[in-house]
Amino acid sequence: MSVTITGVDVHDVRFPTAAAGDGSDAINRGDYSATYVELRTDSPDGVFGAGFTFTNGRGNEITCAAVRALAHHVTGRTVAGIVAEPVAFWRSLTADVQLRWLGPEKGVIHMASGALVNAVWDLRAKLAGKPLWRLLAEMPTDELVANIDFHHISDAITPDEAAAILDKGLTGQADRLAELQRDGFPSYTTSVGWLGYPDDKVRALTRAAYADGWRAMKMKVGGPIDDDVRRARIIRAEIGPDALLMMDANQVWDVDEAIANMGRLVEVDPYWIEEPTHADDVLGHARIAAAVTELSDGRCRVATGEVAANRVIFKQLMQAEAIRVCQIDACRIAGVNEVLSVILMAAKFGVPICPHAGGVGLCEYVQHLAIFDYLRVGTSLDGRMVEYVDHLHEHFVDPVRTRSGRYLVPDQPGYSATMKPESIAEFSFPDGPVWR
Repeated sequence: MSVTITGVDVHDVRFPTAAAGDGSDAINRGDYSATYVELRTDSPDGVFGAGFTFTNGRGNEITCAAVRALAHHVTGRTVAGIVAEPVAFWRSLTADVQLRWLGPEKGVIHMASGALVNAVWDLRAKLAGKPLWRLLAEMPTDELVANIDFHHISDAITPDEAAAILDKGLTGQADRLAELQRDGFPSYTTSVGWLGYPDDKVRALTRAAYADGWRAMKMKVGGPIDDDVRRARIIRAEIGPDALLMMDANQVWDVDEAIANMGRLVEVDPYWIEEPTHADDVLGHARIAAAVTELSDGRCRVATGEVAANRVIFKQLMQAEAIRVCQIDACRIAGVNEVLSVILMAAKFGVPICPHAGGVGLCEYVQHLAIFDYLRVGTSLDGRMVEYVDHLHEHFVDPVRTRSGRYLVPDQPGYSATMKPESIAEFSFPDGPVWR
């Protein structure tokens, strides 16, 4: 019997993180929030699909409204019907003939589409009895390719090229999986260097993270440059010369400003500068990438993708040689289908995937994507790390697990997206107890 999606439940869930400075950067100060979606089904076992998109407080009601506006494309569908025509299903959401105008394929509508698409993938994985990474890694090549919309990216990668990459990735997959299950997936932590933290807290958190086994850490920059340099020196002094120190400007700089500021910050040997300018400025990123390479003798690179709106932006970033680190976000673009296209383009262009995480549930999501990339596409851990932020995991049924600075491979069926009912009730806005 094919399972039918009978309804879509949408929850506005918000966590009061702003007061403590958690998640603070050069632009954003907010309460980490999730537009959380559950797909009801007629499964006799009560199986449901869970998905969400991450937001930053006020405005979560807008993404909730967008999910409700798109929900009719999902309700009444069978899982078998979606699997049979995955691109048609994906386009029904991302290319809705009236709502696409609000993007196109970016912003609130695209993020809402992703919440629904990811909930469908969670449902598919649960029905298959597999964690999502395994469902994808074991999927036949032709089926994986059939899930990707190559429209507007065929000048960068073709279905045949994608198939060749996926076929090649089958070789040695069992050995790579055994390695991950033994050692875990490399990670870095951003919990030490939020911009709103005072120096003493940055120093203490960095020292504790190093003691816990983290050898790659990220700090926020984009305040007064003298403050950025001072905080960077604190972290570098704590972690020594061999650990990696990454920086994230969250788009606050102009292009020339970014180049000038990195001229100051290269003294602490940054591994990358993330989002050095506006997310849509492909040519600006290319200029900064060339300058940073020269300033650092090739040791520092540009990373971005956290708010790259769709596969077309990623295509241009890679074609322009504007990035050397691809930071896909599981919520910004429209779900697993579009993520697959970006992972495959990154493999073709030789750009390592280092997913953006943190927020609410992003760590839970992206561990599956990074593992799939290693097992089936990229096939190398060189330059690959998953971001880790140590908060809000306790609200998920299958929370991310780490050991000595590495993600442990998830083993429960699904996309690790299911939130605990008691957390939904407590933090629902505006009626949850924490918001009264």
